[in-house]
Amino acid sequence: MNNFLPITKQEVAEKGWDGVDFVYVTGDAYVDHPSFGTAIITRVLESQGYRVAVLSQPRWNTTEDFEQFGRPRLGFFVSSGNIDSMVAHYTVAKKKRSKDAYTAGGKMGKRPDRAVIVYCNLIRQAYGDVPIVIGGLEASLRRFAHYDYWDNEIRPSILFDSKADLISFGMGENQTIEIANRLSNGEPISKITDVKGTCYAVDVRETPLMGAECPSFENILNSKKEYAKACRIQQDEQDHIRGKLIKQRHDSKMLVQNPPMPPLTQQELDLIYDLPYERTYHPSYEKFGGVPGIEEVEFSITHSRGCFGACNFCSIAFHQGRFITSRSKESIIKEAKILTQSSNFKGYIHDVGGPTANFRNPSCQQQLKNGLCKGKKCLAPVPCKQLKADHSDYIEILRDLRKLPKVKKVFIRSGIRYDYMLADNNERFFKELVEHHVSGQLKVAPEHCSAQVLDKMGKPHIETYLRFSKRYFELSKSMGKEQYLVPYLMSSHPGCELSDAIELAQFLKKERIRPEQVQDFYPTPGTISTCMFYTRLDPYTMEPVYVAKSSKDKALQRALLQYFNPKNKELVIEALQKAGRTDLIGNYEKCLVRQSSNNQGNNKGNYKTSNPPRKNNRKRNNGKKYK
Repeated sequence: MNNFLPITKQEVAEKGWDGVDFVYVTGDAYVDHPSFGTAIITRVLESQGYRVAVLSQPRWNTTEDFEQFGRPRLGFFVSSGNIDSMVAHYTVAKKKRSKDAYTAGGKMGKRPDRAVIVYCNLIRQAYGDVPIVIGGLEASLRRFAHYDYWDNEIRPSILFDSKADLISFGMGENQTIEIANRLSNGEPISKITDVKGTCYAVDVRETPLMGAECPSFENILNSKKEYAKACRIQQDEQDHIRGKLIKQRHDSKMLVQNPPMPPLTQQELDLIYDLPYERTYHPSYEKFGGVPGIEEVEFSITHSRGCFGACNFCSIAFHQGRFITSRSKESIIKEAKILTQSSNFKGYIHDVGGPTANFRNPSCQQQLKNGLCKGKKCLAPVPCKQLKADHSDYIEILRDLRKLPKVKKVFIRSGIRYDYMLADNNERFFKELVEHHVSGQLKVAPEHCSAQVLDKMGKPHIETYLRFSKRYFELSKSMGKEQYLVPYLMSSHPGCELSDAIELAQFLKKERIRPEQVQDFYPTPGTISTCMFYTRLDPYTMEPVYVAKSSKDKALQRALLQYFNPKNKELVIEALQKAGRTDLIGNYEKCLVRQSSNNQGNNKGNYKTSNPPRKNNRKRNNGKKYK
């Protein structure tokens, strides 16, 4: 018999159980691997002695699947899965995706839109007042009233739409244990209102006196300025040391967010990764070809949590927090040895990373006492003077991994903060990264080149990337390696005007970078950038922000980033005309696109063109071509 947690009534019976304590409902296929939140929380509950069944991708046109285990003794935990169900289903253009990496065979349609809400309402239909705790990314990032890109409107906290009792936000292990133990001890869930890392609702007359109150659901519906104020309060108090309780009124109810749960200690984090995971998908999915989502993480190791980089478009800071916690070297090596024993292991550890691969320690010592600075970035636009950049611990871990029997190569594929690397006075990590840990190409994320756009992103300016790039190629050459950089780039981020997109296109041409893929900004809940997208205001300055919202404006910016693609020529020309930059249309070296053939030799077209200066005949006849 396999050692997975039971996913059917039959598997519950095979374990000799007469019932279960908790049912964990997930919108993903069941993968028992520590890269999947479902696996971690269910194994944590199991480690505390609870009997847990996993209800994976239940049908949502009936309550039958929710009733198959009977009423659980203590309650339900509900998650949409590893990512928000709307992101799983739709592209940034709001078109249906063709594949779901978290479903067996990559099949679409195995979970509903807004999965947490749908699942919880079916549970209420089946069992009435049974305790329901919602968690995972979808619940965590939607815990306050929020702008929903897919509806293009403000939605209330997911706690109210789902009719759940509690939201467990963040990574969730310790609040899950506390909630489970208190339920097991007979405490009604309505009385469990003091657990850190949770949100609950009360009548406004029972509102706690302490804490910070952000503008109400009704106020942010009517005022984008109020929405921006709410966003700033919610972001600023997301710190486990100095963060306050936050309140937000929804009609006659008050949503209350307790301060964040402190991050796990290193010892606690080690224990999480030492739980008895099967490290693969449930065998019932084998007939469908398995679950694609396991492929990228099966031979990868997570060594840290949290990210003090805190890019404005990223939800990690609002979910995991900015404080870094990391596993011990012994725990990481132990997991690596387990990986090498797998029959599928080919000698390659695909990643040793986290939200940011080269963050192992807090950014400074001051935050250990006072928390991370409110409203400030550790790295952008320039590194804080208090920053302590140190890769020594990470270097030792990577060296020990490389020495393991059966290990041929250890790659780093998680995002690397090159600005943090450059802040380290010791170049050992940079050199070892280039020599040992790059699989031909290294992916990094400058995102843009315009200073004003990078400031809105919360990213370092492009000069930092250029310094890094120059040194990267110098080191690669000195080591006899032909290695490349693949820069991630984003179009249409709030603050990016057409002139900024043109500046980026010119930068790419100058640096001879031809991105194969370009990501449009995707306004997901819980980020500062999404607040700017909706309100057209910077929540930290309240200054207006330009936002490309129409599909046409987005298409123009995206085309400019791939100006070299013949399919984009007409869009690029249109964008350059619109911006008054027809000097970039023509046959001269600086131009982004060539003039159309029907405009050769005259200016009777809709735009003027730029031609290369005439050379003398001798040089022109030497066979040289002008780009």
